[in-house]
Order: sequence, then structure tokens, then C-alpha cells
Amino acid sequence: MKKVLVVDDEESIRELYGADLSDEGYEVGLAVDGRQALALLESFLPDIVTLDIKLPDIDGIEVLRRIREKNATIPVVLLTAFGEFRQDFNTWASDAYIVKSHDTMELKDTVRKLLGEG
Repeated sequence: MKKVLVVDDEESIRELYGADLSDEGYEVGLAVDGRQALALLESFLPDIVTLDIKLPDIDGIEVLRRIREKNATIPVVLLTAFGEFRQDFNTWASDAYIVKSHDTMELKDTVRKLLGEG
């Protein structure tokens, strides 16, 4: 079973994405901030990470940089409520960029594609 790490400080989004990805057959780990995400990267060993850009401790761009240092091949999907981050060249290190929505179809399709399942 493929593992997805969902990183978001907003509980409702974290729980929604976690439940929907679990329903798709993935084992899901949840992190509330960047530090927890980096710790779970080592212990949970996800196959893909969905990462909020705005986090309370370490911003998602810095977490992305640290993930790339540890494992350059793990796919990372950046998520944000703010479309303007798409212009930030630091986000280009991610494998995909999605504006947050309660409709999780784009997220699920992107995860499947990046894991080579669709």
C-alpha cells in the first residue's frame, strides 16, 4: 500500500484530504506543521507528500527544500489557498501545485498520476 503524508495546519483540510486519500486505498500520515512533517518523513516513509505552503513554524517552501535534501525523488504536491505562490520560482521544485479546494478530485488525480497509477 502506498503511503501519503498530508501536511496542513488547518485541521478541517488535513482531515478531509486524509479521509479522501484513505478512501482511495492509501495509507495516510498527518502532520500539523513542518517539524512534524520532517519527523514523519523519517519514520512514516511516505511515497508522496502533500504540503501546505503556509505553515505556522517552518514554511512549506523550506520544508520542500529539506525534503529534497533528504530524498530528491519523493514527489511533493504543494497546496495553498493563495494562487500567487505559483509565480514564486521556489515552488517550481515541487512536482505539482494545487490551489486548495474542498473538491479533492484534482488532488486525488494528481497523487495517482505522480505515483504512476493513472
